[in-house]
Amino acid sequence: MRIALAADHRGYEIKKRLIASLTKQGHAVDDKGTTGPESCDYPDLAFLVAEDVGQDKADRGVLICGTGIGMCMAANKVMGVRAANCHDLITAELCRRHNNANVLCISGDLLGEDLVERLVKTWLTTDFEANSRHSRRVDKIMHYEKNHIAG
Repeated sequence: MRIALAADHRGYEIKKRLIASLTKQGHAVDDKGTTGPESCDYPDLAFLVAEDVGQDKADRGVLICGTGIGMCMAANKVMGVRAANCHDLITAELCRRHNNANVLCISGDLLGEDLVERLVKTWLTTDFEANSRHSRRVDKIMHYEKNHIAG
């Protein structure tokens, strides 16, 4: 799977570990930054990942900031992106299964290293329940985006 990944300064250390883990699992990871622990602006990084996902240059995206909230808000401004901020395994699974989330936003401050690894793995391995009531609902979101936001 092609995964675009970025973190601001508060998620930088977790990002480094995730890149190693995801690469070891056989994923192609495109590191969009940041390149160090110096303060940076999370929207810039969120847009880079979200644009890759929205333009099908990446299959999925992972974003890390202090809480995951800022990255999620920024990523969801990009056409074609359905970003979800997850703090536990249940929301990581359900945002894929029911909402077909294509960008995962996580906290660099509030989650332990083990939980982050399990959360990302759960999110990457959970399939969307296509051809279900969930498909109809996601289609409505995407239809609204196409006709009211882009148009």
